[in-house]
Amino acid sequence: MRTIAENLKSLSIFATAIVLSVFVADTSLVCADDPTFAPVKAELVRPRDGLGNVLAKLREGKPVRIGYLGGSITAASGWRVKTREWFAKEFPQSDVSEIHAAIGGTGSDLGVFRVERDALRHKPDLLFVEFAVNDGGAAPEQIWKAMEGIVRQTWAANPRTDICFVYTYRTGYENDLRKGFCPRAASAMEMLADHYGIPSINFAKQIVELEAAGKLAFQSDEPTGNGVIQFSKDGVHPLDAGHEIYAEIVADAIQQISKTSEPIDHETKLEKPFVKDHLQAAKMVPIAQKMLSPEWKQLADDDTLSKRFGNRMGTLWEATEPGSKLTFRFRGSSAKLYDLLGPDGGQLIITVDGKQMPKVVPRFDSYCTYHRIATVQVAGGLDPNQVHTVTVEVDSEQPDRQTVAFRLKDPEVELKSPKYQGTNVRVGQILVLGDIVP
Repeated sequence: MRTIAENLKSLSIFATAIVLSVFVADTSLVCADDPTFAPVKAELVRPRDGLGNVLAKLREGKPVRIGYLGGSITAASGWRVKTREWFAKEFPQSDVSEIHAAIGGTGSDLGVFRVERDALRHKPDLLFVEFAVNDGGAAPEQIWKAMEGIVRQTWAANPRTDICFVYTYRTGYENDLRKGFCPRAASAMEMLADHYGIPSINFAKQIVELEAAGKLAFQSDEPTGNGVIQFSKDGVHPLDAGHEIYAEIVADAIQQISKTSEPIDHETKLEKPFVKDHLQAAKMVPIAQKMLSPEWKQLADDDTLSKRFGNRMGTLWEATEPGSKLTFRFRGSSAKLYDLLGPDGGQLIITVDGKQMPKVVPRFDSYCTYHRIATVQVAGGLDPNQVHTVTVEVDSEQPDRQTVAFRLKDPEVELKSPKYQGTNVRVGQILVLGDIVP
């Protein structure tokens, strides 16, 4: 039987924990029904439930596929390539291959819709998820919904797939890290990782420590000299030396995580969600020809845009004539189009359940000196139990191109060139929170 003194000691410890949780998120106490955001203490490595499944396969010499889901930092031929090479060298008896599932300039809000197509269908044994920089401006609630959707889709597809969150650096993140805390996006991800037992590696923490020690410059246009590492030119995208540091951190972290990792079936973790409105139901559905009016055409595989974007977007459909329509029905709460922005982009008239949106939506912005992947919300905040009809029509007017003028050498001439003319719309997939209905 416990003594009175022991009971008083336990109560004192419990009260102290409650007080501390006001200032720092004790993520093990977060309620799945109503998580409250708070900064999380920064640690270089949090092993949590480890990476026992993939490590067991590596040790047994079985083939292993490693997925990398993220933004431009992961899309670069840097830490992604270097870590796969490290795994192959560390476990030479295992055939280690890579699933490249990173797209520059995108965050977890797109990642949750594309994770199945870009990563899960290739059956990864380990999935690295890197969105701490591109999610930097997102609210914690948005991050939780998307990141939890990625986690739950992954384990619903294969509960033996291990997941690891990684947190990269950008200028400004040092402000929180020097105080001992993760920046907001990484803190939100840490709270989710703690709920699901997902290991995490904080690249940014070590970058800030190296800078504080005078061994690294966050941002420099020229080599620094004196043995100081030039991490990046823009404060975000690492140069090779920066990627090498990231890869070394992963290698050291895997060695640490491996000490306590045992194979585990993650399926039981899905019983209790972290947030009620997570996006596990998010999916990417190809555009079908029957959804399109006759003016649309399928871009050939050898078309320049197909060659550049087809790997990510699948079949691309193009409409150049005003009045061209895309119509689809879905049961769910929201839908987006996975499309292209570009210098010849048009604008959209969107109608949902017979109600036309008051403003047209341009598929052109101030960055459009080139084509790039984007998404456009076409329906949101709807009754998830009802079937909704969406019609997207190409407007007769092209967007105002003046927003890009400051990027051009001679805007008065260039904006009149064929490059910046047209009402062109190019779409590859529907991103739906729900299901497409015939």
